[in-house]
Amino acid sequence: MLLIKRRFIRRITFGVFKVSLSIFFFLFVIFPIIYKYSYTLQRYAVFLTFVHVPLNADYKNPQNYGLKNSRNFYISTDDGVDLGVWQILPENASQINDDNDELSFQKVINNGQDIIIYSHGNGGTRLSSHRIEMYQVLRKYFHVFALDYRGYGDSTRASPSESAVVNDVLTVYQWIRNRTKSNIFIWGHSLGTSISSHVVLKIQNLSIERPLGLILESPFNNMRDEVGEFPLAQLFKHLPWFGATVVGPMAENFPFTTDKYICGINIPIMILHAEDDKVVPFKLGHKLYKSAKECRLDHQGDILFHSFDGKYQFGHKYICRATDLPDKISDFVNYAYETKNKNKLQY
Repeated sequence: MLLIKRRFIRRITFGVFKVSLSIFFFLFVIFPIIYKYSYTLQRYAVFLTFVHVPLNADYKNPQNYGLKNSRNFYISTDDGVDLGVWQILPENASQINDDNDELSFQKVINNGQDIIIYSHGNGGTRLSSHRIEMYQVLRKYFHVFALDYRGYGDSTRASPSESAVVNDVLTVYQWIRNRTKSNIFIWGHSLGTSISSHVVLKIQNLSIERPLGLILESPFNNMRDEVGEFPLAQLFKHLPWFGATVVGPMAENFPFTTDKYICGINIPIMILHAEDDKVVPFKLGHKLYKSAKECRLDHQGDILFHSFDGKYQFGHKYICRATDLPDKISDFVNYAYETKNKNKLQY
């Protein structure tokens, strides 16, 4: 009887060992190989379009999220994608009683007030709570436009790529620019910092009237360096083949080389980064800043860097709660105007 028990225990132990070894082999050998050759898996790691939070999102009524004097509408891209956009009037705008009064909203676009386009990160949508907090700060100074890229929110369910989402933001920029001579700023957060930097560079190459300034909140320098900071990557980054199966393919298919784009941008730039950011580490934002300082020329406009002490616990999403953020924004806007006048750049 004792012998039978021992054999049974041996079998169970051996079975558990085989299953554990199989899981380990699949997770750390087979899966990285699959990932290397799967563009779809890589895309899902970059663009979290499959995360739908909140489930009962009401994109058509931004005023239900505390955004008075706002409306929802759609802008179509040249490849047939409809982009969901919120137009949020500045605090000092006259009250519009009918949130569906398109004509009244259109008139405000051309009233001379500075405009800002908000380009969000890779997760969530334009109605994520921390973004709404940021809109409330921005509308103190700007007429705000916030969009969802293709695949996000109520925008067309099309597959995103770097070139596609850059085109999405560019489309919104051109839509606004065709309707106003007001100065436009662009604000990017997280992945949106690389997207917005790429957009500004593309605007310059297309000889379109460029924005007055670019603000990068929680930026990274390039995808090659950022991919190792992904939460899921922490399981694999110790593997000898991590670079060949994960980093290399990601850098090739989704380069997001902000450190290259930023060198060619001829407008002032402001970087904001919290020291306790666990999603995009502070070191990557500072690395981007150092790269920009080395490659940019005086006539391109300065690049400013503002850090936020970790004791405030702003992390990746809540720089919007910094009490000195409004002053930093105001100072940057003034600096952007001074730079334009000083250098007589062709905006």
